Amino acid sequence: MPTTHTTRSTANTASAERRTGQRVQLATYSTDTGEPRVLIGQRVDGIVRVTDEPAHGDGRRYLVEPQLESKAALDALVADYLAKAKRVGYPPMHGWF
Repeated sequence: MPTTHTTRSTANTASAERRTGQRVQLATYSTDTGEPRVLIGQRVDGIVRVTDEPAHGDGRRYLVEPQLESKAALDALVADYLAKAKRVGYPPMHGWF
């Protein structure tokens, strides 16, 4: 005789919630077309993630780094990203390089 086995998740809903910190402006830059952009850092579940966003209004947003674990890594990423943005003239995460 066949048997049926049902497994139910017992995950605690409180532990499944994401803890997000305040958004922090890390740096600003402008593209060759004059569009102002902002690098934003935000702690999510204890890990810092960095995004590149338009400074005003709507526009394309890019996830630059999903998981930074040290201030030194953050500083190096921001410096490298800004140098690359200046060199190429548009958001480096755009993918045209």
